[in-house]
Amino acid sequence: MTRIAVLSAGSWGTSLSVVLADAGNRVAIHARRHDIAAAINQRHENPRYLPGAVLPGRVTATTDVAEAVQGAEFVFLSIPAQTLRANLALWAPLFPDDSVVVSLMKGVETGTGMRMSQVIAETAGIPAARVAVLSGPNLAREIAVRQPAATAIACTDEAVADRIQAAAQTPYFRPYTTTDVTGVELGGVVKNVIALAVGLATGMNLGENSRAMLVTRGLAETARLGLALSADPLTFAGLAGVGDLMATCSSPLSRNRTFGEHLGLGLTVDQAAAATGQTAEGVKSAESVLGLARRHGVDMPITDVVVKVLHGKVTVDQAAALLMGRAAKQERYEA
Repeated sequence: MTRIAVLSAGSWGTSLSVVLADAGNRVAIHARRHDIAAAINQRHENPRYLPGAVLPGRVTATTDVAEAVQGAEFVFLSIPAQTLRANLALWAPLFPDDSVVVSLMKGVETGTGMRMSQVIAETAGIPAARVAVLSGPNLAREIAVRQPAATAIACTDEAVADRIQAAAQTPYFRPYTTTDVTGVELGGVVKNVIALAVGLATGMNLGENSRAMLVTRGLAETARLGLALSADPLTFAGLAGVGDLMATCSSPLSRNRTFGEHLGLGLTVDQAAAATGQTAEGVKSAESVLGLARRHGVDMPITDVVVKVLHGKVTVDQAAALLMGRAAKQERYEA
């Protein structure tokens, strides 16, 4: 039986633990809080992040990272993106020498503009062939109750991606593999920023046409950035691109869409954070994504407007006017 570690016990990490356990693996979750670890071990439930969802008996929890990763063939990381480097500096020496590290995170590091797989490789000293990314239309609550879903698993080493695929395959969860790590990561990152914009439009009571415009033009922004970073453009037509974008922009379960909706209703950034209750990665990554785009000469107007709203440089009403006031162009990725 394969041993897998999941760091940490948030909603997505806990949900994927259900999948991994149902696939026949023994899963150890690292929880920072003793009460959450106790609830997982004694009641088979994570009452903080997934109340009511029953966890398999093969899922256990510990507050000790060393215990969680002991003997693990795969280490899945599901922590806030901006905390990754500091945490890995402490955790990486504990990882088994031959373990594969799988990122569940969707962010770009502030300051460096590095994707999560790059931060893992650099900080942990792990070769790219042992670093993978899992991303797709994977709303945690739906997966925790075993509703059908699919995902993309990306690794530069196809054999490693195949191993992760086998470890995560269940009757309700279908993983697909790819070697396009860059495209899969960018799809997961930028969709959070676009979901903030869709949430803004929803909170402002704008219609379906407005939201459809943001989704489709947001996909164009994502693809432009991906092309500039040598991603496979076809990746953005798949699960990690349009699939994840659709789920995150349309579902009330999406934290980023919900955060944007609170802003559209007139709440401040701090008030929206409190009302959302969980980390909305797009809030932290929006500026990093924009900086990355500017370094590569990529135009990302929706991202630019979202950053301006988050920093209080424009109001939500002005945001709509800024987007609609752009010069007319051809509908092309490089436009």
